[in-house]
Amino acid sequence: MVRHSCRMAVAALVVTLAAPLAAQAQSPKPELAKVRLSVGGQAALYYLPLTVTARLGYFKDAGLDVEISDLKGGSQALQALVGGSADVVTGAFDHTIQMAAKNQPIVGAVQLGRFPGFALGVVTAKAGAYKDPKDLKGMKIGVTAPGSSTHFMVMYMMARAGLKPDDASFVGVGATSTAVAAARRGEIDAIVNADPSISVMTSENLIKVVADTRTPDGTRLVYGGLYPAAVLYMPPAFAEKNPRTVQALVNAFVRTLKWIDTHSAEDIVKVMPEEYALGDKAMYTRAIDASKAMYSPDGRFTRDGAETALKVLAEFDPAVKGATINLERTFTNTFVEKAQATN
Repeated sequence: MVRHSCRMAVAALVVTLAAPLAAQAQSPKPELAKVRLSVGGQAALYYLPLTVTARLGYFKDAGLDVEISDLKGGSQALQALVGGSADVVTGAFDHTIQMAAKNQPIVGAVQLGRFPGFALGVVTAKAGAYKDPKDLKGMKIGVTAPGSSTHFMVMYMMARAGLKPDDASFVGVGATSTAVAAARRGEIDAIVNADPSISVMTSENLIKVVADTRTPDGTRLVYGGLYPAAVLYMPPAFAEKNPRTVQALVNAFVRTLKWIDTHSAEDIVKVMPEEYALGDKAMYTRAIDASKAMYSPDGRFTRDGAETALKVLAEFDPAVKGATINLERTFTNTFVEKAQATN
């Protein structure tokens, strides 16, 4: 049950979110020149908008020095925020709901991804025997990190098939090259990951994809609706204290989302670090081209997407299932609307 303190903290945020425009008119400079941002697996296409924003210099244009800490998975990025070594996180929207259930509210300020772009693949040697998620029982499944959104996807599928979380074992394999290496070495039976890793493993015939959220239709098949993916989130107290800093961050991301929406995959590849292509630029370009629909064109959250996420998490997370969560307090479009007015 979300307690009184949670309601008070986020209610205060709702009140203060009305103020930043007036504050900006008087003093547009961000309160913080340097912002510590954590992310889990930045090279995955899931987080492509973050990399594009940094590489195009949009953070600097907004008056910010953003220090990016790239960790193994989203759960570790969340831990960095809770532990105080990060100010904000580019991570899964899921975590805003889970933290609300723990009475530790965090709020999403801009949505970067409209659906996750994850795929579940079974290693080729076992793919012939796989018919449905019940066959995941007893498997060793690679996820970016336990407690991350890749882990949540497979746990949801297992729960819907009548399996318990401990009916399979989960191992953190990270994103991109470390995930591919785990499949090549035969350390896992199945894997949930994002591109470019999934495309590399498929091209090498290491896995057969059996569930795919890299398209809207595939996402609906897995989750029953579109599912908010990567967002920028932070504690409400940080946004209350630093509204101009948060506005600057959101302005930069909204500018990036518009840039991605109006540029080709080839243009995007030119901006990205060469090592993110995992040695195959043509494959990487195709993966980005196929993923462009995944990114929000405007950064806005939707109530329907939040409801889908809540339904999914409640399926396998007892804390979420037993909580009363006001979804309107897990995200805000206030900063995005102001960014849309100025970008």
